[in-house]
Amino acid sequence: MIRLVNKSWFVYLLHCANNSLYCGVSNDISKRIRQHNGEIKGGAKYTHAHAPCELVYQEKMSDKSQAFKREYEIKQMSHVDKFLLIEKQ
Repeated sequence: MIRLVNKSWFVYLLHCANNSLYCGVSNDISKRIRQHNGEIKGGAKYTHAHAPCELVYQEKMSDKSQAFKREYEIKQMSHVDKFLLIEKQ
């Protein structure tokens, strides 16, 4: 049996070219940002349409489940509250 290395999970916010924020979850943020900006295959249609996107916030989580729960919490925040979260970092 092959055991995969346990990677850290992150919730992140990207600041897009249209001044919007995009929230996501990944265990490889640098690769994911490259995907969002269209440098490599993958990424969300939204970020492709509003690239370039810049990482402005990341939060390390204990596991994938916690990362998705936190992503949901952040997505429920107002735009102003998301910017306050970024400033606190």
